[in-house]
Amino acid sequence: MSVAPSASWRDRVRTAGWLVFRLVLGLSVWLASAELIALVLKLGSAAAGVAGPLSPRSVPGGRVVCGLLIPVLLLVLLYGVVCAGELDKRVALVLLGPSAAERLAALEERTEQLLERNRIARELHDSIGHALTVAVVQAGAARAAGDPEFTDRALRAVEETGRAALEDLERVLVVLREEERPAHRRPTLEDAPRLTESARLAGATVEMAVSGPVQSLPGPVSREGYRILQEALTNVLRHCGAVPVDVAVTVASGRLDLSVRNPLPDGAAGSGGGTGSGLRGVRERAALLGGRARTGRVDDEWHVHVELPVP
Repeated sequence: MSVAPSASWRDRVRTAGWLVFRLVLGLSVWLASAELIALVLKLGSAAAGVAGPLSPRSVPGGRVVCGLLIPVLLLVLLYGVVCAGELDKRVALVLLGPSAAERLAALEERTEQLLERNRIARELHDSIGHALTVAVVQAGAARAAGDPEFTDRALRAVEETGRAALEDLERVLVVLREEERPAHRRPTLEDAPRLTESARLAGATVEMAVSGPVQSLPGPVSREGYRILQEALTNVLRHCGAVPVDVAVTVASGRLDLSVRNPLPDGAAGSGGGTGSGLRGVRERAALLGGRARTGRVDDEWHVHVELPVP
């Protein structure tokens, strides 16, 4: 049943038609019930031998048949009322229920909600996962090093990464709460130096080469590119540790090429040795923008290569 107020005259006409049908059906059931009840009373009088409008002699079989007809008529009355109720329900579903266009709109809204939830889950995974990875790596390295200067750098890296993660978390919570005030600006590829610096502070040697007008990238492409780079660097720190990392960002020929390469230490299975949700998120982000992502081992290196079209 529709719970929203009528939005058009077509909805109002459908509602009025249902009210008229319900009125006519109720009146018909009432009249039929009154006639059947009156007939039952007449048959009861005839079966009891009481003088009344119906004489047992006018009925074949006399008083016995009159008595037997009473439960039959009551069952007919009950069945008619049930059928009328079922008919009323079916007509209500047709006239008051959502139309095909309304059902399609509701399905599209539900799809948008699911896509938004999926996007928020990816945002939390990438942002919070990166911050926790950096914090764990830095804490372990500082404890093993025993150097006050190194410990100071490690704590600074944890602080900066944690602050960035808190900003991302606040922005996501604003979206979940559906607050009217604008959320914090989402990071883009122009903020990539923050990621590479965080990875350097965690012990990795990151070399980043940028070619082309990165600052002119469309917002969705630049934001998703940032998240993809964040996930790639997080995987390097999580699965390979402090290793050299080559990052290349190229904007040319109507597309964005993002490449992350790192050597695999002895015994390492690769940057995808976890549950695979991070790499799956990379591929999903690329596919949503009409691009493609390739991840895997090439010789003794782990490669993440993403191509995104730039409108």
